[in-house]
Amino acid sequence: MDNLENNENMNENIDETNENINEETIDEAYEKEIEAEKLVEFDGESEGMELSKVEQEYGADEIQVLEGLEAVRKRPGMYIGSTGPRGLHHLVYEIVDNSIDEALAGYCTKIDVVIEKGDIIRVTDNGRGIPVGVNSKTGLPAVTVVFTVLHAGGKFGGGGYKVSGGLHGVGASVVNALSEWLEVKVCDGEDVYFQRYERGKIVTDLQKIGKSDVKGTEVRFKADPEIFKETTVYDYSVLERRLREQAFLNAGVHIELRDERDLENIIQNNFVYEGGIKSFVEYIHKKRSLEVIHPDVIYFASRNADDTIAVEIALQYNESYNENLLTFANNIHTTDGGTHEEGFKRALTYVMNDYARKFGKLKDNDKNLSGEDVREGLTAIVSVKLKEAQFEGQTKAKLGNTEVRAMVDRLMRDKLSVYLEENPAVAKVIFEKALASSRAREAARKARENARRKSPLDSAQLPGKLADCQSKDSSETEIFIVEGDSAGGSAKGGRDRRIQAILPLWGKMLNVEKARIDRVYGNDKLMPVITALGTGIGDEFDIAKLRYDKVIIMADADVDGSHIRTLLLTFFFRYMRPLVEQGHVYIAQPPLYKATKNKVDYYFYNDADKEKFCLENPRCDIQRYKGLGEMNAHQLWDTTMNPDTRILRQVNIENAAEADRIFSMLMGDEVPPRREFIEKNAHYANIDA
Repeated sequence: MDNLENNENMNENIDETNENINEETIDEAYEKEIEAEKLVEFDGESEGMELSKVEQEYGADEIQVLEGLEAVRKRPGMYIGSTGPRGLHHLVYEIVDNSIDEALAGYCTKIDVVIEKGDIIRVTDNGRGIPVGVNSKTGLPAVTVVFTVLHAGGKFGGGGYKVSGGLHGVGASVVNALSEWLEVKVCDGEDVYFQRYERGKIVTDLQKIGKSDVKGTEVRFKADPEIFKETTVYDYSVLERRLREQAFLNAGVHIELRDERDLENIIQNNFVYEGGIKSFVEYIHKKRSLEVIHPDVIYFASRNADDTIAVEIALQYNESYNENLLTFANNIHTTDGGTHEEGFKRALTYVMNDYARKFGKLKDNDKNLSGEDVREGLTAIVSVKLKEAQFEGQTKAKLGNTEVRAMVDRLMRDKLSVYLEENPAVAKVIFEKALASSRAREAARKARENARRKSPLDSAQLPGKLADCQSKDSSETEIFIVEGDSAGGSAKGGRDRRIQAILPLWGKMLNVEKARIDRVYGNDKLMPVITALGTGIGDEFDIAKLRYDKVIIMADADVDGSHIRTLLLTFFFRYMRPLVEQGHVYIAQPPLYKATKNKVDYYFYNDADKEKFCLENPRCDIQRYKGLGEMNAHQLWDTTMNPDTRILRQVNIENAAEADRIFSMLMGDEVPPRREFIEKNAHYANIDA
């Protein structure tokens, strides 16, 4: 803070941090807000990151009603995002989150999640148990209110919870509404209570069914196939990732996941991490086999003077070129970031540049390091827990509390500055990596400018091998990125010239997972793709400039074709991610076989259909297509390019963090995790002898 006003060079270059933070967050008022923030030291590990234990009684009247439930079944997507696999697993998360909230309140230490036969979910915790007394506003037992009334819960300002992820009071009732049936058992330390619901409606009154000296809640439910028409089968690995994440975020809480669908082969995992988010960072590096450049995870924790906000930060740098910043608010993964992410990014950039100026790492005439530079190779977890969390929408993807930004910023400036001064060796390797990134970024800028100078226009001329379409309406156009000149020739001859463009690629493509952005510019395989799409890459990417609505990768159905698809997808994910996130990237599916009978051609896209045809037509001639170039223009149009008959697979990102991990593993330098992945998933592949 002492150098802030005098460091004009730093402030002049603030725009180069590319954080997309509103200017009001960096003005004088913001600096005063940071300065005024009072932090209280605490040990995040031993104290488990929860705020002080709730002392007020958690009784029936703590369940406050806001209001209704049939709307959930009519528009489930509004509450759980989708009725596909993502929404199905979200049901489990909602119930588990209620148990996690009990842990945050200081009462729950053990959570069991079981997938029973028939894909029935059972979640049990040893918290206080949902209140069973009669709620005065509704005249119903409080547990009944929780599961049958929308916007009802103990988290609207009553004393039942100080911190919680569930703030809208819809979680339990939504799960109930979207379940074929749901059963709840509550143990209050004396009696056991039971109630059953079907499709959100009460089937049995709340009744005592036994005695118990323990406390806790058990919820069993079966997702309704009328709602989840695509599937009601749970993916163990998806639940495993989510529950492991929750265990990292709540140090010391024991979460057990068990798959009992096959009683002869029960799968089980136990998650408990005393190291909390420090262990999370270590796990990420170990899982991805990333080499760290300094031995210890840097860790800070604090809470505000009012004991309403607690912040935990863990970070460590590795040798990769990619950043992995995960932010959480009340244990909820804020995938769209928010104020805690803004505070972290800004403070990190400030501290690194302030340190570099203070110790002569950057000269007076040197430009500041950008946000991208200081975050290259960074793995960081930012976890905040607060009493009055403000999320944007029910999905809770973005945190909006402005006071959190100042608190995170203050913590980073105070603690990271001291850490770097006390650990000069660590500071040196981090700074050298950031400086190398800055040099690569400058080299990329020069390469980009050189490419532009080749054309009298602002952007480079379209690639010579591009056969562009006639239409200039990007909403209807599509570009096929084709493997090889031979296939490119067939594609050009068979296409719809009005809306379909063809860009042939050849030779070995750059693996961008192992390269900085400066190597992308000027690459003879990638530059044609960049110029054809028109969006730019990296921090210059602008989706509004996209020239084609559909970007279709069309490669041979063999190992080389799979390799090219993977390299292109890696490039899009790392440097044009919005292209994927907004659903513009597709993979064409050419046929594997052509069968001819009585001079009529039949095409098959999988072995099963081909085998069935051959059994019914034993004298037919079968041709296995090894490459797109084996098809003439007419055949390629009929099978792969005709919008009325083709099969396109849209590429999407269900889980950005998991996608990042997969790309790092498959395309990175480390062989062991890639070998493990191949061995585990080889049975899914169809490989021709």
